[in-house]
Amino acid sequence: MQFNQSLKNFNTFGISVNATAFVDIISVDQLKQVIQQNNSKLPLFILSGGSNMLLTKDVDALVLHLNTKGIEVVNEDHDFVWIQAQAGEIWHDFVLNTVDKNLGGLENLSLIPGKVGSSPIQNIGAYGVEIKDTFHSLTALNLETLKIETFSNTDCEFGYRESVFKNKLKDKYIITSVTFKLKKAPHILHTSYGAIQQELDLMSISNPTIKDVSNAVIAIRQSKLPDPKEIGNSGSFFKNPVIDKSFYQSLLEKNPDIPNYPVNDAQVKVPAGWLIEQAGLKGYRKGDAGVHTKQALVLVNYGNATGEELINLAKYVQATVLQKFGIEINPEVNII
Repeated sequence: MQFNQSLKNFNTFGISVNATAFVDIISVDQLKQVIQQNNSKLPLFILSGGSNMLLTKDVDALVLHLNTKGIEVVNEDHDFVWIQAQAGEIWHDFVLNTVDKNLGGLENLSLIPGKVGSSPIQNIGAYGVEIKDTFHSLTALNLETLKIETFSNTDCEFGYRESVFKNKLKDKYIITSVTFKLKKAPHILHTSYGAIQQELDLMSISNPTIKDVSNAVIAIRQSKLPDPKEIGNSGSFFKNPVIDKSFYQSLLEKNPDIPNYPVNDAQVKVPAGWLIEQAGLKGYRKGDAGVHTKQALVLVNYGNATGEELINLAKYVQATVLQKFGIEINPEVNII
């Protein structure tokens, strides 16, 4: 256990704050032991990849850094393979592992930052796919009983960037492993969302494999999104807002090129990045806190921005979009 540990290298925004105490967790048994020894003396703070959080102050808690490893096939039939990954596995490495095994379902989620354990918490998604589409189950440690429990897809109550672990079960469990049900060939590809088909055309690929789709997604993300190792960021900072179709129709009169993705018969999803860019904020910067120059959905730390400065920037972006379009955009990132 380390005390007064800097978390600068443990969050992708690169925010310089300290933790009162810090433990690197490499097994579930160690996790239980550390929690028992702490005996509620310090509040617990679960740290995964540090990619979906904005730290605004020192963390006066025992930080449990989940670093458990392991990927294994737990079941298989004629069409599907059930594959389990421990919570500390790097998400992108796990996706590449499944693609290399020629198992379909996660290829559109390539290069999303973070670790496997945090992926169900906000039902991560990209390019028309969310993990709920292939999620089978997870195991989690009940912090009250210190027993491992299993949650099915239904139990997780997935929504758009939502799950039961973000709401009524928040801070009550630590996810220890996640199991996905992935498809053997022939695969069902999702190439119509975003620029995937366009990227495949540029690559002169007419009959793509899941590896081709993964490569296309990686190329798109690398062309638009900053590498956290070079510029501090947390990927998409805001959720894409869902609005009523009638309201969308009224927006079309002034903004005929406003994009949308149908959600249901009554609602559409509008890209937050487009709204921010049209509000004139792409590339906007105040001190070391800024809106990225290539993807307006991403807020960045150019060096020494504080969490507070990034929050103030986010509020300014929200207010500007609301004033211009009458649409409220909300953070996808957890603000701590």
